[in-house]
Amino acid sequence: MRQESLDLGLKPEQRLENFYAGPNQGVLELLNNWLLSVEPHLRPLPVYIWGEAGSGKTHLLKAVMNAARGSGKKGVYFTPEDLHLAGELVFDPSWELMVIDDVHLLSKEQEAMLFNWFINSLQPSDGRYRALLMSGDRPAADLIIREDLRTRIAGGLVYGLQVMGEQDRREVLVQQANLRGLALRAEVLDFMLVRFSRDLSSLVGWLDQLDRYALQTQRPITIPLIKDMLKDI
Repeated sequence: MRQESLDLGLKPEQRLENFYAGPNQGVLELLNNWLLSVEPHLRPLPVYIWGEAGSGKTHLLKAVMNAARGSGKKGVYFTPEDLHLAGELVFDPSWELMVIDDVHLLSKEQEAMLFNWFINSLQPSDGRYRALLMSGDRPAADLIIREDLRTRIAGGLVYGLQVMGEQDRREVLVQQANLRGLALRAEVLDFMLVRFSRDLSSLVGWLDQLDRYALQTQRPITIPLIKDMLKDI
C-alpha cells in the first residue's frame, strides 16, 4: 500500500542548468551569453534553434523564458497552437523577450504577427529593443514561410541541435540513477527509452518519479513497477 498520495505527472521546471546537452554544449554557451543582451538599450540578434523532435528545442526555449522572468524581465512564450487558441495577439510594449516555438507550423495570419514582432524587436518606434527567440524543425533557409520573415530569421543567430544517441542517453540515465543511489537493469533502461520521450530532461524527470514511487511502495524499480506507476498517473 502506498504511504501517501503521489504527485506524479509533474515535470521539473525547464532550466538551462538541467538541459543535458551532450553534443549540443555550444547552445548553452550561446543562450547564456545571449540572455545578457536582453536589455531595452541593446539590440540583440534574433535566435533560431532547429532540430528534430526530441532534440530539446522546447526545453531550451522555456528555460530561457524562465531565466528571463527569474531576473525580472517580462516576456511571452507561445506555440502556434497557443496562438490559435488565443486568437489575435496584440503586441505588448512592455515585453522584453518574445519566444515562439515551432515556427514551421505558423499559419499565414501568425506569420504576419511574427513579422510584426520582428519590427518591434529590431526597429522599435519607442527605441526599446526586444529579444526574439524561435525554434523550428528545419534549417532557417528551408522554412516554408513568407520570404521576408524567413530571411529575417536566417539573418540572426542560427543553431542546429543534434539528437543525442541512444547510448549517450543510456549513459546519462545510468549516471543520474547512480547519483540517486538507484540501480537500473538493462531491461528497465530499454523499457524507459521505448516508452518515454527521447528528450533527456523528460527521461530524468521520469527517473525522479520512479524513485519516489519505488520509495513510497517500497519496491525495486522494475518494469512491473513502472507499469503500475503509469496506471496511477
